[in-house]
Amino acid sequence: MLKNKIPKPTGSELEILRLLWENGPSSVRSVNEQLNLKKETGYTTTLKFMQIMLDKKLVTRNTDSRSHIYKAAINQEETQRDLLGNFVDNVFGGSAMSLVMQALGNHDASPEELDKIKDLIKKMEGK
Repeated sequence: MLKNKIPKPTGSELEILRLLWENGPSSVRSVNEQLNLKKETGYTTTLKFMQIMLDKKLVTRNTDSRSHIYKAAINQEETQRDLLGNFVDNVFGGSAMSLVMQALGNHDASPEELDKIKDLIKKMEGK
């Protein structure tokens, strides 16, 4: 969906999209309450962001009830893949290995995460 000229979300817009992807369609109040768990964000600020996101076609809005309900209009996996691809190209010169080495070097991976990484490597080697 991002390929169809939908603008890439900003950092703040990604925070809102993440909440919508995790929790499904939500009101501005609900999104604002969740944002406030991390950092203080005014209701009107959240409302403005979501209105801008509607204009950018990043979300849709259902106005059937008094409390408008917003839903992510872009796919989480496609968005992550597109943004990660651009990030790897721009920051790591296209090297996925550099990204992985940096991520693992700066983050204590749990044994479960390491097992999943090993499983992915085995799967990729089998292709």
